[in-house]
Amino acid sequence: MKTDDLILSLARDTRPIRRDAIRRRIAAGLIAGGIVSAVFIAFSIGLRPDLWLAMQGAAFWIKWGYTLSLSAAAMAMTVQLARPDSDRVRGLWLTAVPVILLAGIGLIELALTPRADWLAMWLGHSWQACPLIVFTLSIPIFGGLLWSFRSLAPTRLRAAGAAAGLLAGAFSATIYCIHCPEVSAVFVLTWYSLGILLTTLLGTLLGPRLLRW
Repeated sequence: MKTDDLILSLARDTRPIRRDAIRRRIAAGLIAGGIVSAVFIAFSIGLRPDLWLAMQGAAFWIKWGYTLSLSAAAMAMTVQLARPDSDRVRGLWLTAVPVILLAGIGLIELALTPRADWLAMWLGHSWQACPLIVFTLSIPIFGGLLWSFRSLAPTRLRAAGAAAGLLAGAFSATIYCIHCPEVSAVFVLTWYSLGILLTTLLGTLLGPRLLRW
């Protein structure tokens, strides 16, 4: 059989795929895992009792702005790395933007706060538990993303795992906001980011093993 005839034979039964098929697949895994994490919060540690009131303040939206921005940047990277032709990741610098912006807000907070209160503002009331909770909430989300990758074809497995871990960690931190009462930008920048980093490291380690196809 000639090469051209073989190509035509293989392509004859293929169906067109939507341009956003990869994004939709990853979003499905992300949302499914996010629902599990949200249910876990609701029936274990619970929602913060003043959630509606907190949502009317700037501090809550600064937290959500930080975690959602990281989630969006990580989503873009994950979609790119889910393709077999992902030789170079575009937009990696976008992950630094929310970090820099939140750091600037944190510096303003410190400038407006007496030095004697800096430690309390940095540690808050839950600094020991926060990274672990963010990491724990990210596990079902990471599992949902692994399900998404089962029908995809990543080739840079470690990078894809890291991107998926970053996405899972950032999205779990977004969900954690419905429980966490901490309002300081320096708290969020430190302890939320630590939980997100742990999930990113997990994805980096597991990517080559779990994303192989």
